[in-house]
Amino acid sequence: MIGRIQGILVSVHPPRLLVDCQGIGYEVDVPMSTLYQLPQAGQKITLLTHFQVREDAQQLFGFATEAEREAFRQLIKISGVGSRTALAILSGMSVNELAQAIALQEANRLTQVPGIGKKTAERLCLELKGKLVPDLGITPGKALTPDTNSEVLQALLALGYSEKEALLALKQIPPDTSVSDGIRMGLKYLSKA
Repeated sequence: MIGRIQGILVSVHPPRLLVDCQGIGYEVDVPMSTLYQLPQAGQKITLLTHFQVREDAQQLFGFATEAEREAFRQLIKISGVGSRTALAILSGMSVNELAQAIALQEANRLTQVPGIGKKTAERLCLELKGKLVPDLGITPGKALTPDTNSEVLQALLALGYSEKEALLALKQIPPDTSVSDGIRMGLKYLSKA
């Protein structure tokens, strides 16, 4: 219903903001990642929003980027993950970190977020698999690092290999390999296996 809000930032009381839109003050809950990008009070801001209506409340959630809003929407679809938990996850890690943790099935990274236990982390890994794609911003020829491993992994998964096979192939790739060479080496290893 309300997809975007633009106005003057009146006050900040984490995680809630008060935004004045032509005389109407909207209370908007935001993750810490959005909070860090805000201007000073009295300045103009624009937030992408998600409006949630429940029996006991109507809440407006704000996000600095479309990726944050989409990640929030994917998180609240999961049974047992409410809006507060979704905000905590996005406050504890960036969307790219979340997407990489899901792509690499690293539930232990998710348990580092306050309020996320082992079972919830495992459920997140299972239900979000393939729904959050990390935007790695990789250019061909860039050295393979732990962050870029997920791009090679995603490529191998997209080619139809199982996660177990793809992870095994990742271990065979030297750390100073470019992403494109890493994919090629992974395919060569998997064709022999």
